Amino acid sequence: MRADDDGDDDATAGTQLHHPRLAEIVAGQLRERIVLGELVDGSRLPKQDDLLREFRVSRQSLREALRILESEGLLSIQRGNVGGAIVRAPRAQSSAYMFGLVMRSRHVALGDLAEAIRAVEPVAASLCARRADRMQAVVPELRRLHEGARVSTGDGVELTGWARRFHEVMVQLCGNETLILMLGTLELMWSHQEQAWAEQAEQKGRYPAGPARQDVLSAHAAILKAIERGDEDRAARLARDHLRASQRYALAEGGATVVHAVPPRETPDRGLS
Repeated sequence: MRADDDGDDDATAGTQLHHPRLAEIVAGQLRERIVLGELVDGSRLPKQDDLLREFRVSRQSLREALRILESEGLLSIQRGNVGGAIVRAPRAQSSAYMFGLVMRSRHVALGDLAEAIRAVEPVAASLCARRADRMQAVVPELRRLHEGARVSTGDGVELTGWARRFHEVMVQLCGNETLILMLGTLELMWSHQEQAWAEQAEQKGRYPAGPARQDVLSAHAAILKAIERGDEDRAARLARDHLRASQRYALAEGGATVVHAVPPRETPDRGLS
């Protein structure tokens, strides 16, 4: 067998694999280790020489495999004398970006995204109310966010940030991992769109006045109370009604606008604080 598979003079010890899609195979094995947590988020990938010995491939094929993982957001390549590859575990932000690209390629309108959230988010509110440990695991965090919104009513942009965080966290705490990942992606995308609307509306003096801001607080307080009581149906109904009322402002400004993908670097880590 040839010393390397692509003419690279930098051959490694031992017999090397020979395959037309060798880089994809190596990338697939490393990807699996990252996803399963065998390669820990934030840690350094093993040195290239060690990987070359393990996989028995050429340096060119290994570099191509690393480029594949970098393009997927699973590695962050640091170049230079102290360079290396840093492991990046999959995050909702990356998912939102890729999903957003697909939606944009299909010319999906903002109104379409809003409709999907109205259909699914009430389920998350219902599941929060269903949790037996909701008074410890759900209610305190939602109360904190509600209080943050309450003291921010004088600043429309800040209020929007707190309000959207309330919705995002309600999804994160619903207890269903599939729903958290799926709906969480949609929530991140909508938050980006609504935050952009809030900034523009505030600058142009068109952000809704006091009564509309109080309506947001009242709706969140009612949803929170239903969750506290474990009233699943009421929590879902209130969430649906609130979304219908609150989304109309951003949709009025650009409901037919095609959804924008949100690059992960522009989306803050939305983990619980």
